[in-house]
Amino acid sequence: MKLLVVGASYRTAPVATLERLAVAPAELTRTLDRLVAQPYVAEAVLVSTCNRVEVYAAVSGFHGGLGDICAVLAEQAGAPPATLANHLYVHYDSAAVDHVFRVAAGLDSMVVGEAQILGQLRDAYHWAAGADSAGRLVHELMQQALRVGKRAHAETNIDRAGQSVVSAALELAAGHLDGDLTGRPAMVVGAGAMGSLGVATLSRLGAGPLTVTNRGAERAVRLAESYGAQAVPMAELVAALATVDIVVAATAATEPVLTLDVVTRALRGRDAGRGPLVLLDLAVPRDVEVGVAELPGVEVIDIDRMAAVLADGPAAADAAEVTRIVAAEVEAFLSWLRGADVAPTVAALRGRADDVVTAELRRLAQRRPDLTDDQRAEVARTVHRVVQRLLHQPTVRVRQLAAEPGGDQYAALLRELFDLQVPQTSPVDTVPDVVEPERAGRPSFGVAEVAAATADVPNTGGER
Repeated sequence: MKLLVVGASYRTAPVATLERLAVAPAELTRTLDRLVAQPYVAEAVLVSTCNRVEVYAAVSGFHGGLGDICAVLAEQAGAPPATLANHLYVHYDSAAVDHVFRVAAGLDSMVVGEAQILGQLRDAYHWAAGADSAGRLVHELMQQALRVGKRAHAETNIDRAGQSVVSAALELAAGHLDGDLTGRPAMVVGAGAMGSLGVATLSRLGAGPLTVTNRGAERAVRLAESYGAQAVPMAELVAALATVDIVVAATAATEPVLTLDVVTRALRGRDAGRGPLVLLDLAVPRDVEVGVAELPGVEVIDIDRMAAVLADGPAAADAAEVTRIVAAEVEAFLSWLRGADVAPTVAALRGRADDVVTAELRRLAQRRPDLTDDQRAEVARTVHRVVQRLLHQPTVRVRQLAAEPGGDQYAALLRELFDLQVPQTSPVDTVPDVVEPERAGRPSFGVAEVAAATADVPNTGGER
């Protein structure tokens, strides 16, 4: 089995594509089941956040695994695989490990160093474990990724600014409100993890009074009480919107909550001469309907806009140190992986030796029926000791060599020398010799390779 990452993020896809790919919590188990039901996909974890939708999988072949995963994603998005390929990236084997570790460390985030992604990865891993879609390889990958993420934050100051997607969005919002949110009435729509972070950040920045609304009223009340805010029913959304200057929208709704009609009616109730109503849409799928941005007196800041503004922002001072940590951890994981790959070969060699010893002892028993049970037992122990001693050093050494780069050749040589039949779970494809320029030496693939691999995959989704 090899590791494969297929995904789309704010770097490669607009919000319109991400929201079609997004998998709601209620759909996660079903989507994971569909993934591991594919011929080439044995294990899978699905990460779906406001910034990315990614599948981390253990596959028996590159092309087969890529086609299987793209078919499921295409069905989810309701788009032809070839069209979807324009927004997908693919990382295979060592590059897959590197990508997952970089994501966990916050290096691939819109706001470099933000810590929220660690919790999102943990949730995705736990969900996959509960759906029984994460086997030994993906379990190890996710456990190590979470550890690497924690290490990056503990050993460096990559998150010293304490910035998150929410705080970065509020910083942009402040530019439309005289540069300061202090004393600005604000509302948070949604009481999940991102909504909670929104309330906490607004409170820390001195915004207020704060209002919280959510489809589940109880969660809104609990969140509001924690920060001295007011909870209002979703039915009173229009009236509440008319009283605030800034809104953080972060729900898990599949349809826009702040529709054109809702915002238009709220604007009618606002005091004349009041400043703009700033809407931060941090949800995927979107919480703010597309046409709202065209309304006079409204500013909408969504993931697309944030990506454009933050793209040229300064990198975190400790990004280089985190990159070094990630590189060392990737090599350590690959060493473990190479050692794990040689284990079946070593087991097959020892099994072959046991078969030979058993056959020879049986032959001896037929030729020397005069031997007593004690004598036969002593001969068996002696022969087993000799064989074990002969095999000990070679098997220890081949494990050591296998942990080094290119170590798979030693296991292959051992199989050839002893004619060992190590079963494969399914055919393994040949990986194309194409890599991203910035990651030379690691098998990562772009649009052309994804399009080629998915050209014959049928569109089973339909438009939604």
